[in-house]
Amino acid sequence: MAKDTLNILWTNADPVTSELMVLMYAKASAMRGWWKRVRVIVWGATAKLVAENETIRDLVREAQREGVEFSACEACADRLGVKKALQDLDVEVILWGYPLTELLRDEETLITV
Repeated sequence: MAKDTLNILWTNADPVTSELMVLMYAKASAMRGWWKRVRVIVWGATAKLVAENETIRDLVREAQREGVEFSACEACADRLGVKKALQDLDVEVILWGYPLTELLRDEETLITV
């Protein structure tokens, strides 16, 4: 179990929640060393939000500069037509079903928003 890794499963595409919870906490966690590793998993409608909302894209870039990792669900990105836009933002795009299952089985730290 990696108790020093924070995983944030980001499924809420509300821009305010995205900015003032997900991205704010992820960035602060990395900047302040609250967690050794911070990973945000972009799933569902958030893939489209990240790909198309310039404010959110800027906040993702800021978080990345602080060391936050971003990874997106490939099936979602494909269905929403935003895979290339996410990759251009240096967001890893993979099939997340099995890895998420493993995170849950291994009882890793996971926040779902």
